[in-house]
Amino acid sequence: MKQVRDREAYQKVTDAFRRRRNGATAADIVAKTALPLQTVRELIPIAADEYSARLEVTESGEILYSFPHGFVSKYRGFRAGLRKAGEKIKKGIKIAASWGFKVWIMLMLVGYFIFFMLIALAALLLSAAASSSSNERSSRRDGGIGGFYLASRIFNLIIQIWFYSELLKPVDPYYRGRGTVSPARPKSRPLHKAIFSFVFGDGDPNADWPVREKQAVIAYIQANRGVISLPELMSLTGLPPDTAEERITAYCAEFGGLPEATEDGTVVYRFDELLLRADTQNRSFPGLSGPIKRLKAFSSNEKKMNVWFSLINGVNLIFGSYFLYNALNTGAILTQADFNASSYLYGILYMLLSQVAANPLSIIIFVLGFVPLIFSLLFWLIPGLRFVLNKRDNEEIKLENFRKSGYGRIWDAPLTVKPQEIIPQVKECRPQNLAAAQDRLIKEFGAYANPDVSLDETGKPVYSFGELDREKAALEKYRAGIAPGASALGKIVFDSGRE
Repeated sequence: MKQVRDREAYQKVTDAFRRRRNGATAADIVAKTALPLQTVRELIPIAADEYSARLEVTESGEILYSFPHGFVSKYRGFRAGLRKAGEKIKKGIKIAASWGFKVWIMLMLVGYFIFFMLIALAALLLSAAASSSSNERSSRRDGGIGGFYLASRIFNLIIQIWFYSELLKPVDPYYRGRGTVSPARPKSRPLHKAIFSFVFGDGDPNADWPVREKQAVIAYIQANRGVISLPELMSLTGLPPDTAEERITAYCAEFGGLPEATEDGTVVYRFDELLLRADTQNRSFPGLSGPIKRLKAFSSNEKKMNVWFSLINGVNLIFGSYFLYNALNTGAILTQADFNASSYLYGILYMLLSQVAANPLSIIIFVLGFVPLIFSLLFWLIPGLRFVLNKRDNEEIKLENFRKSGYGRIWDAPLTVKPQEIIPQVKECRPQNLAAAQDRLIKEFGAYANPDVSLDETGKPVYSFGELDREKAALEKYRAGIAPGASALGKIVFDSGRE
């Protein structure tokens, strides 16, 4: 909300509107408050934004402000304060939970993987020692040798997964022994950031969108003599008519704009204060266009790296499931016979834990069974859900970008609009169901200006927005009536640094 310099005058304006919710003009507010007309005209856009006013044009060309949704502030009051507090609490909890979960994931993925690797190594060494003993070779032929083979295969797989890295590639033989420094390898991404990117992604690429969009709208206004119409704002932002009307009202309050009516009653929005600038460079986009939103990427990691994270997590899942299954089915290892009958790796783990814990079975069931099993499932579930949500969000982004190009196409040639010919070339602007998006586009714009419909030679509909064409002509005439540089800074008449 724009800061108000005269709070007392603003309170009088809002009180006057509150008593006339069905509609009031600037003259009505002046009559009720006895405030200067210029003061009322400056304060009305701020009140219209705060209380979500509806703007209507009378036959005389005056703007009628009404409040069909009730006179409730968007920025003040108990409900607004409660909403803001809830948003802050929600944001804080989200940040804390996100970071806590990230740390937990890092410790779990790497910690359990290293632990399971050490268990496999211990099993490999013990199995090798047992197999080399001539006294026990025959009795352990089925268990020991089989266990040795299994442990060696698992350990070999773990070594391949864990130590696969660009940093561990051998030095180029050309440089070895030549006293020449090999070219520096590109700095690799930290492991924890790569893991977070796989699980949580890399944030919203459109986090700065509100600022970028405002900059585009302001640049367009400044390049068009300080004037913008609602259809032009719709084309720049991709907003449907009702939302665009709320947005332009907010811009009026924020940037000192005022709605005005042309001779034929067309509403335009004039921002003379935005023309008072020293930098006169045109920073608007070519034609009636604006920036488009970027699509959300699943991860900035290379696909190969994400595959390795999945494999590492798969190892944790296999080990957790394996130990949980054997703990629930085999139980405690009390005698030599129990050890021989049990699974080999499970028996090795139980023996090792029994040296340091009074109840190794509970540790295996919960710490090495349930926890890594649940973690591994979540490690796959979260990216899977994010993939689905990203796909949905990207479709919404494509639809919004498509509306921008579609609205701009209608505004450029309102008398001959063929929906089937509105086909964007870039993927960020092409929805999956293009035909449905084209039909929806016409309906949304038709809510602002009713079109006439005819059929072309192929039997496909052609829409003619005659009312919009007249509005466009009125806007061009209104702009032409504003002298170039009418709101320019002018010559410097005083310089504090000049002696």
